[in-house]
Amino acid sequence: MGMEQLHGYFVGANEPYFWLGTILILFFIGYKGAPFILWTLLFGAGLVGFGAPEWSLIAFAAIAVIGNIKPIRAILLSSFVMKIMKGILPQISETERTALEAGVVWIEGELFSGKPDFDRIMNESYPNLTPEEQRFLDGPVEDLCKTLDEWDIHRKRELPKEFWDVVKKEKFLGMIIPKEYNGLGFSMLAQSSVLQKLASRSVPACVTVMVPNSLGPAELLNHYGTDAQKKKYLSRLAIGEEIPCFALTEPGAGSDAGAITSSGELFKGDDGKIYIKLNWNKRWITLAAISTIIGLAFKLRDPKNLLGKGEDLGITCALVPAKTPGVVLGMRHDPMGIPFYNCPTQGKDVVVVAEDAIIGGLEGAGKGWGMLMESLGAGRGVSLPAQSAGGIKLAARVTTAHSTIRKQFGVSIGLFEGVEEPLSRICGYNYMMEAMRCFTLGALDGGTKPPVITAIAKHYSTEIGRKVVNDAMDIMGGAGISQGPRNLISGLYMSTPIGITVEGANILTRTLMIFGQGALRAHPYAFKEVETVEKGDLKGFDAAFWGHIGHIVRNVFRSFLLSSSRGMFGYSPVRGRTATYWRRLSWASASFAILTDIAMGSLGGKLKQKEKITGRFADILAWMYISTATLRRWEADGRREEDLPFVHWSLRVAFGEMDRAFDGIFLNLQVPGLTWFFRIVLRSWSSANAFMSRGVSDNLSHRICQDMLNNPEQRDRLTTGLYIPKDPEEQMGRLERAYKIIKTAEVSEKKVRQAMRAKQIPKVKKILEAIDGALEKNIIDKAEYDNLKMAEEVRNDAIQVDAFTQDEYLHHTQNKALKRIS
Repeated sequence: MGMEQLHGYFVGANEPYFWLGTILILFFIGYKGAPFILWTLLFGAGLVGFGAPEWSLIAFAAIAVIGNIKPIRAILLSSFVMKIMKGILPQISETERTALEAGVVWIEGELFSGKPDFDRIMNESYPNLTPEEQRFLDGPVEDLCKTLDEWDIHRKRELPKEFWDVVKKEKFLGMIIPKEYNGLGFSMLAQSSVLQKLASRSVPACVTVMVPNSLGPAELLNHYGTDAQKKKYLSRLAIGEEIPCFALTEPGAGSDAGAITSSGELFKGDDGKIYIKLNWNKRWITLAAISTIIGLAFKLRDPKNLLGKGEDLGITCALVPAKTPGVVLGMRHDPMGIPFYNCPTQGKDVVVVAEDAIIGGLEGAGKGWGMLMESLGAGRGVSLPAQSAGGIKLAARVTTAHSTIRKQFGVSIGLFEGVEEPLSRICGYNYMMEAMRCFTLGALDGGTKPPVITAIAKHYSTEIGRKVVNDAMDIMGGAGISQGPRNLISGLYMSTPIGITVEGANILTRTLMIFGQGALRAHPYAFKEVETVEKGDLKGFDAAFWGHIGHIVRNVFRSFLLSSSRGMFGYSPVRGRTATYWRRLSWASASFAILTDIAMGSLGGKLKQKEKITGRFADILAWMYISTATLRRWEADGRREEDLPFVHWSLRVAFGEMDRAFDGIFLNLQVPGLTWFFRIVLRSWSSANAFMSRGVSDNLSHRICQDMLNNPEQRDRLTTGLYIPKDPEEQMGRLERAYKIIKTAEVSEKKVRQAMRAKQIPKVKKILEAIDGALEKNIIDKAEYDNLKMAEEVRNDAIQVDAFTQDEYLHHTQNKALKRIS
């Protein structure tokens, strides 16, 4: 059969249908992803259909053989590509490699894939407290909060003795320690819930409990300590007999922790034991001044090769008793005036027994960096997200109460659209951040430690916490800037920069960790390509590289089809009003995946230095994750109808942030020969075809505010987990009492105002001036009259701010202060 006959056989009189079918098949296998052999057959059929000359079919057959027979492909094609890649791929240092290999890839891998498995995501566990953990929150945590007076702590610059008594008695420093070592053995969710509640009461107290249960001696001993070390220290740490700190940061090594200069040198003593002589200069170490045991990160040298591992062993972690000669403690930093112990420490020729001191014994020498990366990879998802969630919930609780209580021009300020705008952001972010907190903790409690996801949780919870506290200050106005026991927001405001700075400063976390590491770690092929090139593994590189090519082709088709259809062909694991968001997440993931490959291919190793670009990629990845967590929360909570406005608000904000990040990438990404195409064509298309062109409407923000202002059950449920004192002499108790009484009296007040409009009673500005007439005219009854009087009394009390005499102000004398109210 000749070429013309073959062409007629394939096409014949049905040529339009042949080409339409070919195009549809091409899009289908491109969209779904297909093995190389299927592409080969399709293109072969296409050549025949076009009536291509025989020489081209022969050439194509040769290429097809090379492409589909892996050993031949590896030798003739992949080996050549591998040589080119050696000069393009980024060089990975040992510290970077350790960080990349710490933990595992979780949901971020799905989002990087361009084709996320939403069914898997929907089946990820959603955590719940055990009855024992809930009892601890309702009992000891509640009792601990009662010992705290934030203003008193601020003035006296220290936590009270009663606080420390409860902490030690109830083992607050041993939440992370297993029960077999006398600890509480709590889940990550329980630890987070305890910290969240403490954060709503006192930031210094929260930090003091947080740090020993995060990166520190207990965490490191749990996972890497010898049996002897665990038996010696863990029980004493749990009951507060030992107070730990962990010394990592130095003047020249902050976010770049691998640059530490603290040193240790092994030597053999006269008794035959191996010792370490340590020297260090650390700063910003929480609890250092009162610590009894110091966890220390340093670079260990073995000049005489006593361990048989060479001279430079690398970063090592050790435990040093604080009373060891040469240890210097006692000084304090002052972080934003927040009175928790944050201190420098030095060590001069400090000598300890190596086997006893090094975490993990002599086998742990040089393994400290891996220990730190794994521990930080988990801890970032617990501590600061919990503190931020507690602060955000507190802001939501306080501002909704204040917006109800505070009146201007005769009405509650919560009815003003200018107040509604920041209030809706506080309430919307509150729902969103709680979703991310719980979803992340579900992974951690399931044994998964995803460092990219926990970095997202740390960065975006603290950054959104900063936005929330700024909005809260705007709503509170003068009550927010007047310090004193009646001010529940100023402590949050002052402490916010601390969370943004510690555990990896947010600038570095966003630009280097989330996408810089994520692009290699979470990408389905990139890290495999780098590894195989470095090892010279041609077979492994061949599989990774051609798998990567198939990945790119699939995502080109998926991105084009999903963008053209506005996500219509994306997959949703659910039906109903959130299905559109799942489909658009498919669209965002495909666009993100292909754009990631373009950036990596065009910039190569230089991508690490393009931090403005990597930061925007990090934003897209993070907001995809936050969107996923929000949708997962709505399902886990049972699709509550009253929560749907919060879900809509969260997803519209998230997709709006993705649109903004994509726009910045299209505008600034340098692609050789194609920069103009990205800057003009793709950017214009993206702007006209945004994920969420409508954004958050005024009506939606109004609905959120009304839900939180007027539905006490909803307000309670969405701010659950806070410490709310019942004493009306405490400001939170005062606000809550006033809020409830005013809400109860609203119906009666409405009757009085309607009577004034109907001219049944004289029109006056203040409601108290009208209620006598309303009672006389039987517009309200005696009980309503009493409620209205009480409402105005508690309203007037709740809006007062603190004032001081000159002596009180100058000398910070808490015992005499605050007796007069302005």
